[in-house]
Amino acid sequence: MKTNAFRDAAREQTSILAPLERAALRGLARRMPAWVNSDHLSALGLLGMIGAGVCYAASKYNPLLLHLVNVFIFLNWFGDSLDGTLARYRDRQRPRYGFYVDHIIDTFGALFLLFGLALSGYMSERVAAGLLIVYFMVAINSYLAAYALGVFKISQWKMGPTEMRLLLMIGNVFLIYHPRAYHRRYLLYDVGGVIAIIGMALILIVLSIQHTHALYKLERLPKR
Repeated sequence: MKTNAFRDAAREQTSILAPLERAALRGLARRMPAWVNSDHLSALGLLGMIGAGVCYAASKYNPLLLHLVNVFIFLNWFGDSLDGTLARYRDRQRPRYGFYVDHIIDTFGALFLLFGLALSGYMSERVAAGLLIVYFMVAINSYLAAYALGVFKISQWKMGPTEMRLLLMIGNVFLIYHPRAYHRRYLLYDVGGVIAIIGMALILIVLSIQHTHALYKLERLPKR
């Protein structure tokens, strides 16, 4: 049975660290042992997020475990960022499989991470839930745009997953010594979480308007 050829969406990555990251990932792909494949790296990325979530939850009893959270976040970056690069370098690409697996892992990863953060006591449950919801909404918008417009934007407004991981890692170190902000009235990560929610909500609104306008122009109905 014949199947229609799949056309992968164009990837658009314009974040601050993108040029450095691309160079680093290409170098890592060239040096990767032959027995390591993209599936191994994808699994490592998921395990990194699970480990980060578990260590966040455990850091309620020992704040020094936040250093271990950073180790797992780095492992997540290594696996999640390198799996696609390795597939392209070895010409072993599976566009549909790769797209689905990569982003379903991101979905579960965000759930594990924020659930662990809520259990840690460093972020309230309501802020963690709000952050997870708005993250999912931004992600859904990106997936819909990839299908409808043929462009998958990995970063928004010069911020991408790598920059977010780096900010989180810096915040974790700061969190060990200063878990509260504004004269200890608020949890530091509640303040950061609310700022992130507002920022992502604004991005979502702007992109929704832009995408709707672009699609309206592409499929303008003729006048009768």
